[in-house]
Amino acid sequence: MLDFTQKGKVVITFKDRFSPFVEQELKDLGFKPKNVFRTYIELYASLNECMYLNMHLRVASHVLFEIKSFYLHHADDIYRRVKTLPWEEYITKDTYFSVNSHVENDSVDNPLFVNVRIKDAIVDRFRENTGVRPDTGSAYEGAVFQLFWKETQATLYVNTSGETIAKHGYRKIPGKAPMLEALAAATIYASGWDRKSPFVNPMCGSGTLAIEAALIATNRFPGLYRDHYSFMHIIGYDEAVYFKMKADLEEKITPIGDIQVFASDIAEQAVLFTKENAATAGVEDLVSYEVCDFEDTTIPESEAGIMMVNPEYGERLGEEDELEATYKRLGDFMKQKCAGYTGFVFTGNLDLAKRVGLRPSRKIEFYNGTIDCRLLKYELYKGKKED
Repeated sequence: MLDFTQKGKVVITFKDRFSPFVEQELKDLGFKPKNVFRTYIELYASLNECMYLNMHLRVASHVLFEIKSFYLHHADDIYRRVKTLPWEEYITKDTYFSVNSHVENDSVDNPLFVNVRIKDAIVDRFRENTGVRPDTGSAYEGAVFQLFWKETQATLYVNTSGETIAKHGYRKIPGKAPMLEALAAATIYASGWDRKSPFVNPMCGSGTLAIEAALIATNRFPGLYRDHYSFMHIIGYDEAVYFKMKADLEEKITPIGDIQVFASDIAEQAVLFTKENAATAGVEDLVSYEVCDFEDTTIPESEAGIMMVNPEYGERLGEEDELEATYKRLGDFMKQKCAGYTGFVFTGNLDLAKRVGLRPSRKIEFYNGTIDCRLLKYELYKGKKED
């Protein structure tokens, strides 16, 4: 049985370019990152703390707890090395499990082969010791084990998350080309929003940016919206500890006074989707909604505020010509109606971004899936910049 209070090596994985935001999240939660890399961070934590991280991190993808690190030269050696591990201490003979692998070794041209060999080793050990073969498959419905193998160094982990925690669980209606919840949270962190001044999101789509802003402002964490993780299928898991953490999430919610989050879209259906998703997240009453063209979005009077928009990128032939006018109107909208705010345009098309007609003070790099994107920051001064 694994001791859920014993600290071990933990790896937090995330999308490329999310590193500074996950690192800051970890520090804010009281953890000390040991090593920080482009797509993962290493630290020492217990499995109980892995449970806590799964429920609190907004920008990460998976939380991995190390089982064993070992020398592995060739694909022919996988079965033997894996079968020697005491799998009966991690899962019961009745536990469904799945395996995922990331491999960089010349002896392997298909990572699925590695997954099968690891499954075979675990299943055969159980069958020989207990006479029972555990169920296994590709769905992350039970315990999940992860192998990272580079050259001759391999490490096996318990993937304590299972399904990615980058999806926060409240968005039941995704809408058209939705932004991943973790990406939305990362862009809000990157904006430096103070969580008090207005956050305005024209072209809101299914509302992910506006909802994430409301969640961040009220200290609502993703664990509120999810009830299943793969750590629940590992021997040693204490349900009482989990339910205490879940109750603590409710206690952490911080009410806010005046409504400071605003969402608008020209499509009435998009605004309805936003309302329904916000209701699932418990923040429906904390967001103001408008059905209108982005140029007509209400911008509250304020000494400071964030205007963030995620327009279409023009991925299909012929779309760019139509979107050029939209991007130009975005620039006019920011100049004429958003003075005193900081404007942010998230786009995967830098040629279209030039049509905004304003010089960005920063270009923050992100990926949206495989699309190379930028979060463009515009300082929208009242009067002339010199003033």
